[in-house]
Amino acid sequence: MTDSPDISVVMSVYNGAMHLRKTIDSVLSQKGVHFEFVIVNDGSTDESPKILEDYASRDARVRLIHQENQGLTIALIRGCASAKGIYIARQDVGDISLSGRLIKQMECVNERPDASLVSCGTRFVGPADEFLYEVVRSPSNASERLLTLDPLKIEGPSSHPSTIFPRALYHQVGGYRSAFYFAQDLDLWIRLTEQGEHFVLPEVLYQAGVSVQSISGLYRQEQVETAKLILESARLRRKGISDARVLERAGPIRPSVSRSTNRLRRAKALYFIGSCLRKRSDPVATHYFQEALRLNPLHVKSAVRLLFG
Repeated sequence: MTDSPDISVVMSVYNGAMHLRKTIDSVLSQKGVHFEFVIVNDGSTDESPKILEDYASRDARVRLIHQENQGLTIALIRGCASAKGIYIARQDVGDISLSGRLIKQMECVNERPDASLVSCGTRFVGPADEFLYEVVRSPSNASERLLTLDPLKIEGPSSHPSTIFPRALYHQVGGYRSAFYFAQDLDLWIRLTEQGEHFVLPEVLYQAGVSVQSISGLYRQEQVETAKLILESARLRRKGISDARVLERAGPIRPSVSRSTNRLRRAKALYFIGSCLRKRSDPVATHYFQEALRLNPLHVKSAVRLLFG
């Protein structure tokens, strides 16, 4: 690619071979936008590297970066550092950028010179692509809802990969910060919005998969703990005080749960998926409640759902 693209779509991949092709195809099929697809292979041990090399050999828009496994945040830092676009858009493996996503978000950010962040609505689907729910944020006061220091009131974009932001501003605010293994998206969103406006497109343009092993489901406690530190960091920053000690406290928060705890958390994630399906009167919900009980025979909520519907 000889000239600079409008958008750099940045994605990290770690053992995502099962869903990788559909994700890449959804990005490469986007129309009306000059873009590059920066993909960081974060030490995958499955067929992901082979699939990525195949796409890169056939489409010049795909740029690959290979590294040892270091986690999502480090992979995104490296991918964004390599990006050449005017804007950076996020994408996750297993997810789909729906038709028109990139052009609509780019038009929105182009029309608003004060935009520091543009997000869209997200459709969430289960492990077998079952429809679970949609999140569409209100465009009203989107910046204020993201800048609040109240953990009970803060509201960011519908999902991490539903966002697009100016690359120059990303670097100006310091980009993703390696101290935050979890909730690195919230930390970046807040710092971006402190410099401009968060605009919301109230249209579902992104589809995200909810898996039992996803960080948001399996490490919910760590996410919440980190989010509190991120808000403390914002409070100090707005007072002109260094947040170095907050970053030191965030650094040690990493994935480290026992096998038994992992099983319990996976059971909770299965129950959540089942509950979403139950609200839609989908009989597949029963399967997820059964799987939750298989992992945790003492999961009372799943037992109640199976007994009483």
